[in-house]
Amino acid sequence: MTTTLTKPPADAAPGPGRRARRSRAARAGGQMHAGPIAYLVLALFTVGSLFPLVWTAIAASRDNQRLAQTPPPFWFGGNLFDKLEVAWKDANLGEAFLNTTIVAGISAFTIVFLSTIAGFAFAKLRFRGRNALMLIVVGTMMVPPQLSIIPLYMMVAKLDWSDQLQAVILPSLVNAFGVFFMRQYLLQALPDEIIEAARVDGASSWRVVWHVVFPAARPAMAVLGMLMFVQSWNDFLWPFLVLTQNGSPTVQVAVAGLGRGFTPDQSLIMAGALLGTLPLLLVFAIFGKQIVGGIMQGAVKG
Repeated sequence: MTTTLTKPPADAAPGPGRRARRSRAARAGGQMHAGPIAYLVLALFTVGSLFPLVWTAIAASRDNQRLAQTPPPFWFGGNLFDKLEVAWKDANLGEAFLNTTIVAGISAFTIVFLSTIAGFAFAKLRFRGRNALMLIVVGTMMVPPQLSIIPLYMMVAKLDWSDQLQAVILPSLVNAFGVFFMRQYLLQALPDEIIEAARVDGASSWRVVWHVVFPAARPAMAVLGMLMFVQSWNDFLWPFLVLTQNGSPTVQVAVAGLGRGFTPDQSLIMAGALLGTLPLLLVFAIFGKQIVGGIMQGAVKG
């Protein structure tokens, strides 16, 4: 009588061996599955991130008397849509949205375009004084922007641009952080061999930028564009100083004018703040997947 020994299936392996295989798969680039603790941490972070937005909507649906009570309200009242309508009309937010979209769109596009070209020059081109110029660019990030308000205002006054959108657009066309960000990305994402191959094929500098640099930098350009758009949308101090007379300021300045009086209407201010935030959420909801996908694609290629 003969006995046939069969090898146990892989799934029947003991627990430590299975864990070892999972660890080897993870190190080899395999997919890892999150445990309950990871889901709990992510859920807590999500709730904490959404709470300020939700409470803004709750405060907008109440009145001053209820907001002044202790504890504050943690559920919606019945005045949300009425307050949103009043805030929209009182602050003329329709025109303010158009102004802010123009300012933020032009600023973000110009910053991304110029920062990509400058970042490529600092990352891949060899020229005298490159490191010193890069240090100067990074050093400007340490200067508080409030120090430039007086000379900027004098320049705008001489150009007779007060209460015009170009007074807000002009100072925001160049950004030192954008140059540094694109330079750091292109150092890793753009191999020197690709540039040399393009030059061997007879490509000029502008063709290299257009056909090699821009496609390689697309993920970082998307991220930088989103950051600069949000920064320009939320800018308050400089637009408040130069756009105060024509009745069509940017969103943040328009919202700041809500609820004025001996007793400010806090719920109306919250309603304006909520309306001013919704376009940013809409933009990220539309383009967020493409931006995250571009980041992952760039990380894999790099």
